[in-house]
Amino acid sequence: MAAPSFIFSILLLLQLLFASLPHHRTLTSAADGSWQLLQKSIGISAMHMQLLRNDRVIMFDRTDFGPSNLPLPTGKCRNDPTDTALQVDCTAHSVEYDVFANKFRALTVQTDVWCSSGAIMPDGNLFQTGGFNDGECRVRVFSPCRMCDWNEIPNGLTAKRWYASNHILPNGRQIIVGGRGQFNYEFIPKNIVTTKINLPFLSETNDKGIENNLYPFVFLNVDGNLFIFANNRAILFDYVNNIVVKKYPMIPSGEPRSYPSTGSAVLLPLKNLKAAAIEAEVLVCGGAPKGSYLQSLKGTFMAALNTCARIKITDPNPEWVMETMPLARVMGDMILLPNGNVLLINGAGSGTAGWEQGRDPVLSPVLYQPDNNIGSRFEVQNPTTIPRMYHSTAALLRDGRVLVGGSNPHAFYNFTDVLFPTELSLEAFSPAYLDAKFDKLRPTIIAPKSMSGIRYRKKYTIQVVINSDKVDESSVSVTMFAPAFNTHSFSMNQRLLVLGNEKVTAVGNSMYNVEATTPKSGNVAPSGFYLLFVVHQGIPSQGIWVRLH
Repeated sequence: MAAPSFIFSILLLLQLLFASLPHHRTLTSAADGSWQLLQKSIGISAMHMQLLRNDRVIMFDRTDFGPSNLPLPTGKCRNDPTDTALQVDCTAHSVEYDVFANKFRALTVQTDVWCSSGAIMPDGNLFQTGGFNDGECRVRVFSPCRMCDWNEIPNGLTAKRWYASNHILPNGRQIIVGGRGQFNYEFIPKNIVTTKINLPFLSETNDKGIENNLYPFVFLNVDGNLFIFANNRAILFDYVNNIVVKKYPMIPSGEPRSYPSTGSAVLLPLKNLKAAAIEAEVLVCGGAPKGSYLQSLKGTFMAALNTCARIKITDPNPEWVMETMPLARVMGDMILLPNGNVLLINGAGSGTAGWEQGRDPVLSPVLYQPDNNIGSRFEVQNPTTIPRMYHSTAALLRDGRVLVGGSNPHAFYNFTDVLFPTELSLEAFSPAYLDAKFDKLRPTIIAPKSMSGIRYRKKYTIQVVINSDKVDESSVSVTMFAPAFNTHSFSMNQRLLVLGNEKVTAVGNSMYNVEATTPKSGNVAPSGFYLLFVVHQGIPSQGIWVRLH
C-alpha cells in the first residue's frame, strides 16, 4: 500500500506547485486578431501614452523609478534635488515613438510625471498636467515637431493633481477633474478662471482608506455638459455654472469601477449626428469587487468583475443595462475602433491596481460589438504572450492597429525574481479587419489630403478606391476619431463620430465619391485634430488627419 500513497503525495505536490504559479487567462477556442512585437525594449515602461498628429506616440513613466534603460543624449542629465530616487539622472523617462518608422528617441521631462493626465489641445499640442512630488502642479507642453522636447510651466495648476482626469471642452480649454485629495476641478490655460472649484460629488464617492474614485471617467455629453463617473455612480455636470444637472442611478450591485478597483469606460460611438436630439451612451466594464483592494494588501486576490454596465446618458430616465463579459478583467483598457467596435485589452483576472496587487494576467483581448443584440456582443480575440498588468497602456493608430505597452506593478524598475517583471516592450494588436482576406473590401482614401481643414455643419466629398467586385453602398460610412491620452485604464478625450454617408457615387476605375456632413457643434465634437476613416462592410481604410474648426 506504500506505492499508491507515494504516488498520491507526488500528485498532490504537483497540484500545489502549479496552483502557486501565476495563471494566464486565455481562451483556446478559435479567435481573431494577431500580435506583433514592435520593440523588445524602448528603455522605459510606457505608463502614459498619446498619439500625435504627426504619427508619433509620446510615452512616459516616472522620474522616481531610478535610472531607466535609455540614456539621454550625450552630456544631458536631469538635476533635481527634490527627486525621491535619483537627484542626478542621465537617463530618459519619456520617449517619442515613430509609428511608421518603428523607431524611438529619448525625451527629457524635468519633474515627476507619475500618474498624471493630459489631452491634445485644438492646435495639436499635448498639454500634460500634474504628477507627483515636484511635478504635481506642473503643466507640460509637447509640440509635434521633428526634434521637439518637453517644455514645462512651473505653476500651471492651482491644485496638486495626482490621479486626475482631463477633457477638452467646446471652447478649446481643458478641464481637470479630481486627483488624490482634490475634490474639485480647474481649467487650463488659466486665462479666465484661475481658481479651483469644489465638486462635492468627488468627496461623496470617496471610500475612506481606499478611495475608489481616482481617475474619474469624464465624457463631454452632446448637450455640452460633462458626464462624470466615479466609484459606482455618475452625474451630469454643468461645469460653467457649477451645477449638477442630473444624478444617475448607481450601477446595480454597487461594485466599484474606479481606481484602485480599476475598470474602464468609453463613450460609445455617436451616430445620427444631424438629428435634433443625438443619443449618447456610456459603457463601463470590469473593475474589482468591494473589499478587493484591502484583501490584496493581505495577499488574497479576489476575482475581478466580469460585468459591463451600459447607460443611455441622454435619456430622461436612464437605467443601467448589465452585460456579462467572457473574461473577468481589472485594469483593462477600452479602445474605440474605426468601425465602431470596442476593444477590451490588457489587465488582470484578480486583485486590484497598486504595487504587486494584481494576479492572473488576461492575455486575450475581447471585441465588443455595441450594435449587436445582448448576448452576442462579445468575441474573444487571439492572446498575447506578454502580461500587461498595472501601468499598461494602449492606443489606436492611424493604420487601425492598437499599440500596446507598459506594465510595471513595482515601485522601481524590477526585471528579476518577480511574478511580473517591469515591461519595456511595445506590441501591436491587429484586429481581424486588417487581415489580407479583406483587402478587396478595404477603402483607400484618395482625397482630401491629410491635414486638410474642415468646418462644422459642412458637407464634404471623400474620394476612395474600393477594389471589390461589388460595393455595398449602404455599408459605406465615414467616421472620425479623437486620439486619447491613455493611462491607468482610461483613455481621456477618446471619441468616435459616425458621419455615415449621404450619397455614394461610382466614378469609374473602382473609385467612389462618398458624401458626408461634419458635426454641428463643439458640443458633439470639440475642435482639433481627428483621424478620418472610411469604413466599408466593417473594414476601415487607413485614416487621414483632418483638423475640425
